[in-house]
Amino acid sequence: MEKINAKGLACPKPVIITKQKLDEMTEGTVEVQADNQVCVNNLEKYAKGQGFEFDYKKFADDDFLVTIVKSKDSVATEVKSEEDFTLAITSNTMGGGDEELGKILIKSFVYTVSQTKPLPKTIVFYNKGVFLTCEGSEVLDDLKAMADEGVEIVSCGTCLDYYNLKEKLQIGEISNMYTIYERISTPNKNVIIR
Repeated sequence: MEKINAKGLACPKPVIITKQKLDEMTEGTVEVQADNQVCVNNLEKYAKGQGFEFDYKKFADDDFLVTIVKSKDSVATEVKSEEDFTLAITSNTMGGGDEELGKILIKSFVYTVSQTKPLPKTIVFYNKGVFLTCEGSEVLDDLKAMADEGVEIVSCGTCLDYYNLKEKLQIGEISNMYTIYERISTPNKNVIIR
């Protein structure tokens, strides 16, 4: 049995750490200490999507023990695509609401992508998305980890020029709109994050 203390960890880290531990096992049990119901619900969605047994106990409003059992017969119900795909990221925030929340969400999103398989073949950054590939970005470590695994990181040169960031680029290649179009033009193989 493996034990994980996920108390105090922000979403999606409890799920990702649990997934990594279960990926290492052919079969077995993982117990996760959690401090909120949302974390428990996210772990339940993940476990049931993989065909794992799931149970939890609530001891207090901030004290939960989640048990996930992986057997040799577990069958995932989620469909995973093994095709190459491209992510296009157009902003240094995610969504159109509060800017601070958007920064938290894009950081969490990039981390999640870096910890999940399959990785995208390419990540394209344009408009304000290029800020994420430059000095001061909070996602550089995650982008570098993906680049080390072969993910192509592409930033729009026009956008870098517009924001005076060319000299601050820290990861990936400077590219042009033709390359960006080429990477995102294949139907059903790209995801655009705004």
